[in-house]
Amino acid sequence: HNNKIIGESLDLAKYLDAHFDGPALLPDDPAKREFAEELFTYTDTFSKTVLSSFKGDVVKEAGVAFDYLESALQKFDGPFFLGEISLVDFVYIPFVERFQIFISEVFKYDITTGRPK
Repeated sequence: HNNKIIGESLDLAKYLDAHFDGPALLPDDPAKREFAEELFTYTDTFSKTVLSSFKGDVVKEAGVAFDYLESALQKFDGPFFLGEISLVDFVYIPFVERFQIFISEVFKYDITTGRPK
Protein backbone atom coordinates (compact mmCIF):
# COMPACT_ATOMS: atom_id res chain seq x y z
CA HIS A 1 0.00 0.00 0.00
CA ASN A 2 1.66 3.23 -1.19
CA ASN A 3 4.95 1.27 -1.48
CA LYS A 4 5.24 1.27 2.31
CA ILE A 5 7.21 -1.61 3.80
CA ILE A 6 6.39 -2.54 7.39
CA GLY A 7 8.45 -5.26 9.03
CA GLU A 8 6.90 -5.55 12.47
CA SER A 9 3.59 -7.40 12.77
CA LEU A 10 2.22 -5.03 15.42
CA ASP A 11 3.08 -1.99 13.31
CA LEU A 12 1.48 -3.67 10.31
CA ALA A 13 -1.73 -4.40 12.23
CA LYS A 14 -1.90 -0.78 13.44
CA TYR A 15 -1.34 0.46 9.88
CA LEU A 16 -4.09 -1.78 8.50
CA ASP A 17 -6.44 -0.62 11.24
CA ALA A 18 -5.76 3.03 10.46
CA HIS A 19 -5.85 2.84 6.66
CA PHE A 20 -8.46 0.27 5.68
CA ASP A 21 -12.18 -0.14 6.21
CA GLY A 22 -13.63 -2.85 8.39
CA PRO A 23 -14.10 -3.51 12.06
CA ALA A 24 -11.63 -1.53 14.14
CA LEU A 25 -8.85 -3.40 15.91
CA LEU A 26 -8.56 -0.63 18.50
CA PRO A 27 -11.33 1.40 20.14
CA ASP A 28 -11.81 5.14 19.62
CA ASP A 29 -11.81 5.81 23.38
CA PRO A 30 -8.56 7.72 24.17
CA ALA A 31 -8.15 6.06 27.59
CA LYS A 32 -8.41 2.61 26.02
CA ARG A 33 -6.00 3.54 23.22
CA GLU A 34 -3.50 4.84 25.77
CA PHE A 35 -3.80 1.64 27.79
CA ALA A 36 -3.41 -0.39 24.59
CA GLU A 37 -0.11 1.37 23.89
CA GLU A 38 1.01 0.67 27.46
CA LEU A 39 0.24 -3.02 26.97
CA PHE A 40 1.97 -3.10 23.58
CA THR A 41 5.07 -1.66 25.25
CA TYR A 42 4.84 -4.30 27.97
CA THR A 43 5.03 -7.21 25.48
CA ASP A 44 8.84 -7.07 25.50
CA THR A 45 9.00 -7.01 29.28
CA PHE A 46 6.46 -9.82 29.51
CA SER A 47 8.39 -12.05 27.11
CA LYS A 48 11.79 -11.32 28.64
CA THR A 49 10.50 -11.87 32.17
CA VAL A 50 8.93 -15.22 31.31
CA LEU A 51 11.90 -16.38 29.24
CA SER A 52 14.43 -15.44 31.93
CA SER A 53 12.30 -17.27 34.52
CA PHE A 54 13.20 -20.53 32.78
CA LYS A 55 16.67 -20.21 34.35
CA GLY A 56 15.30 -19.54 37.82
CA ASP A 57 12.05 -19.92 39.71
CA VAL A 58 9.41 -20.16 36.98
CA VAL A 59 6.46 -20.14 39.36
CA LYS A 60 7.59 -16.98 41.12
CA GLU A 61 9.23 -15.05 38.26
CA ALA A 62 6.85 -15.88 35.41
CA GLY A 63 3.97 -15.53 37.84
CA VAL A 64 4.78 -11.83 38.24
CA ALA A 65 4.45 -11.27 34.48
CA PHE A 66 1.18 -13.19 34.33
CA ASP A 67 -0.09 -11.30 37.39
CA TYR A 68 0.51 -8.03 35.52
CA LEU A 69 -1.68 -9.26 32.66
CA GLU A 70 -4.28 -10.50 35.12
CA SER A 71 -4.39 -7.05 36.68
CA ALA A 72 -4.61 -5.40 33.25
CA LEU A 73 -7.63 -7.55 32.40
CA GLN A 74 -9.52 -5.97 35.29
CA LYS A 75 -9.11 -2.35 34.16
CA PHE A 76 -12.17 -2.29 31.88
CA ASP A 77 -15.49 -4.14 32.06
CA GLY A 78 -15.56 -7.23 29.89
CA PRO A 79 -13.51 -10.36 29.39
CA PHE A 80 -10.78 -8.71 27.27
CA PHE A 81 -7.98 -6.21 27.92
CA LEU A 82 -9.95 -3.23 26.63
CA GLY A 83 -13.35 -4.65 27.52
CA GLU A 84 -14.10 -5.94 24.03
CA ILE A 85 -11.72 -7.98 21.92
CA SER A 86 -9.03 -5.86 20.30
CA LEU A 87 -5.56 -5.93 18.84
CA VAL A 88 -4.15 -6.12 22.37
CA ASP A 89 -5.75 -9.54 22.87
CA PHE A 90 -4.48 -10.73 19.49
CA VAL A 91 -0.96 -9.65 20.47
CA TYR A 92 -0.94 -11.48 23.80
CA ILE A 93 -2.87 -14.67 22.99
CA PRO A 94 0.02 -16.41 21.16
CA PHE A 95 2.55 -15.54 23.89
CA VAL A 96 0.31 -16.63 26.74
CA GLU A 97 -0.71 -19.83 24.99
CA ARG A 98 2.84 -20.87 24.08
CA PHE A 99 4.31 -19.99 27.46
CA GLN A 100 1.49 -21.83 29.24
CA ILE A 101 2.12 -24.99 27.20
CA PHE A 102 5.90 -24.80 27.61
CA ILE A 103 5.80 -24.17 31.35
CA SER A 104 3.31 -26.99 31.79
CA GLU A 105 5.34 -29.49 29.76
CA VAL A 106 8.85 -28.60 30.92
CA PHE A 107 8.28 -27.42 34.49
CA LYS A 108 5.12 -29.41 35.22
CA TYR A 109 3.38 -26.26 36.43
CA ASP A 110 0.10 -24.84 35.15
CA ILE A 111 0.65 -21.08 35.12
CA THR A 112 -3.10 -20.61 34.61
CA THR A 113 -3.93 -22.10 38.03
CA GLY A 114 -6.02 -19.49 39.83
CA ARG A 115 -6.36 -17.44 36.65
CA PRO A 116 -8.47 -15.68 35.67
CA LYS A 117 -9.34 -14.27 39.04
